[in-house]
Amino acid sequence: MHQQRSERHLSQSSDTKQIDGNSIHRSAIYGIEDIVLRLAPRLAYFAGVARTEHVTRAAQEMNVPQSTLSRAMVRLEQDLGVDLFARRGRTVSLTPAGRTFLGSVERALAEVERAADEVRADADPATGKVAFGFLHTMGAETVPGLLQTFRAEHPRVRFSLVQNYGEAMIERLRAGELDLCLTSPVPDAPDLVARRLDEQKLRLVVPADHRLAARKRIRLAEAADETFVTLEPGYGMRRITDDLCKEAGFKPRIAFEGEEAETLRGLVAAGLGVALLPPPAVPRPGVVELTVTAPRAVREIGVAWLDGHPDTPPVAAFKRFLLSRRGKLLHD
Repeated sequence: MHQQRSERHLSQSSDTKQIDGNSIHRSAIYGIEDIVLRLAPRLAYFAGVARTEHVTRAAQEMNVPQSTLSRAMVRLEQDLGVDLFARRGRTVSLTPAGRTFLGSVERALAEVERAADEVRADADPATGKVAFGFLHTMGAETVPGLLQTFRAEHPRVRFSLVQNYGEAMIERLRAGELDLCLTSPVPDAPDLVARRLDEQKLRLVVPADHRLAARKRIRLAEAADETFVTLEPGYGMRRITDDLCKEAGFKPRIAFEGEEAETLRGLVAAGLGVALLPPPAVPRPGVVELTVTAPRAVREIGVAWLDGHPDTPPVAAFKRFLLSRRGKLLHD
């Protein structure tokens, strides 16, 4: 009974951790981490000796003292508790356990080499990679134009492109999955650096047969009785729409929420509501886009990156390029 209580106490202790549904004591986890730390520096030495089957020759090839190599192999076997080599003077041969271990070691070392090659390639000034995020509404025209201009001077720089709404891109920026992102509104957070690049006029989009369709300009308050279609909460344009309507003195009555601006234009064309949207890349039939005279209906576009995050040369070059486009990023 005493043993059962002790085991129950351990399973509930802060010194345990759940892994795949099993309770594992932290000392066991630390033991795993400890043996990896001890073994890792010796794996390349082991592979070199196993390849040559000669300690002196391996030491010469790896440019390390023979005594260092010999001691490393002895300690490796001691840590594993297994004989990896059968020794005949300075000549060695792998035991069955050694051959099994060698296969895994070679795969591990190859993966480390592949990872090193990949990060070096991504940081190469001429051929490196930039992970770049941007709003859906900038994907049809703005971003392709930016990339075309940038690659005229940096033709071999590669891009990993992510289209998403603002909050999701900021999350990926913080997770290290993006180097830079174009977003709106321009974020204001202590862990981010953000620079305003441009502003974009927003328009009230109405069906072509709507009572306001004959107008060219409108005060937003005149649409207070209309049904709106908007982006979902969390999207920058949704926040801007709510704020502008509030400034105009009303709360929008929302019939549909979507994830993409052109889908909203389709809903407007179908007569399902009106929407505040940035200009389309290509005019959409079935809708009329009205200039909003009051309140001032614009959205700011900015570039953001993680504060203190070191830039690779290609990321630094693209960042400088984006900052140089201040005031000429967009074409309304």
